[in-house]
Amino acid sequence: MSSFNVFDIAGSGMSAESVRLNTVASNLANADSVSGDPTQVYQAKHPVFQTVQALGAAASHTAEQASAGVKVLGIADNQAAPEAHYDPGNPLANTDGYVYSPNVNVVEEMTDMISASRAYQNNVEVMNTARNLMLDTLKLGQS
Repeated sequence: MSSFNVFDIAGSGMSAESVRLNTVASNLANADSVSGDPTQVYQAKHPVFQTVQALGAAASHTAEQASAGVKVLGIADNQAAPEAHYDPGNPLANTDGYVYSPNVNVVEEMTDMISASRAYQNNVEVMNTARNLMLDTLKLGQS
């Protein structure tokens, strides 16, 4: 594996964590929304990641298969049922007086946000460390 692959690996991690941060932001933004129809209420979303393994130099491979890291396969909806609240005064209430809240757990989302933020920062540090090591290696030839 080339020493330059560390930038691809850390970059893919940063990209994946950026997607995770965006889905958390979307979930938190919609946490207090309600609907009179349980099928129309916002559903929490979560990214689905897949690791990508680097192949050996002897194997024939495409450029996408040759890189290691992580990729986002897609965004999945949380399948938990929405929570019903009796609120007949709400203009969105159904004929029985119920409104439905999304299946967003704010505490879990905040924890996920902190985790994604730290993982992103760790990938930035990996890239900075690799860059500094390469620059220091190049400086060895100058003296």
